[in-house]
Amino acid sequence: MEIILQKTIDTLGQEGDIVKVKPGYARNYLIPKKFAVPVNKANLARLKKEQQAIAARLEAQKKEAESLAAKLESKTVEIARRVGEEDRLFGSVTSADIASELARQGIDIDRRAVVLGEPIKSVGEYKVAVKIGYQMTASVTVQVVPETVGEEA
Repeated sequence: MEIILQKTIDTLGQEGDIVKVKPGYARNYLIPKKFAVPVNKANLARLKKEQQAIAARLEAQKKEAESLAAKLESKTVEIARRVGEEDRLFGSVTSADIASELARQGIDIDRRAVVLGEPIKSVGEYKVAVKIGYQMTASVTVQVVPETVGEEA
């Protein structure tokens, strides 16, 4: 079934694209959620009228994503955790930890945008990818350091 995307979907395409998907996916998910409309003469005519507005929106999203990428590339996130033997962490550093630390530095990122293959479980420096929209990713340096504990007498 051919549909016209009303919103950008990472796995399918950009807003305004005509894509072919399985009928059940279109009928049961994309069309009811207003992510897409079926291809017909009326919808094609409306798409043709909206092409310039769609192009302007996509260009604005691209510029916003590029500026966010520039901010993120220069950021270093330092996370302190308790460590045990051989610099292994008690627990782990997850994407939510990285997102909250970035929010503390003034950059609001959804935790699902932080691409972490598996949680970080040892001390060190890591490069972590962050999806920032418009099919772009930026990398952030994450430094996991041992938590300093007050002197015990």
